[in-house]
Amino acid sequence: MKVFLKNLLLSIIISLILIIVFSVLMSKTNINDNLLNPIIIGIVTFSLLVSAFNMSRCKKEKGIIFGSLLGIAYIVVLYLISSFAMLDFSVSINSLIFIILGILGGAIGGIIGVNF
Repeated sequence: MKVFLKNLLLSIIISLILIIVFSVLMSKTNINDNLLNPIIIGIVTFSLLVSAFNMSRCKKEKGIIFGSLLGIAYIVVLYLISSFAMLDFSVSINSLIFIILGILGGAIGGIIGVNF
């Protein structure tokens, strides 16, 4: 459980750092706003892949299960924070894509970590 929570926090920290870097980059350059959602989804998927890889390397078993659970936990935490921060929060098709790719990112990271 300790390893799980540590890697959940790791994925959140990685996401925050990359989102801050992307925000600075967007403010300094002329990046199209249409790229915002795909880049955020890519950042989240990458952070889950890295943290699930790290977790499954430590556990050395059931990488797909632990990675998927990490992806689900990350998405739940993110949506809880979002629902408190935004009063008009709703789930859309982009949200479903985000959820699926978050779980897949965790699962793939878990698979790679167990076999590495």
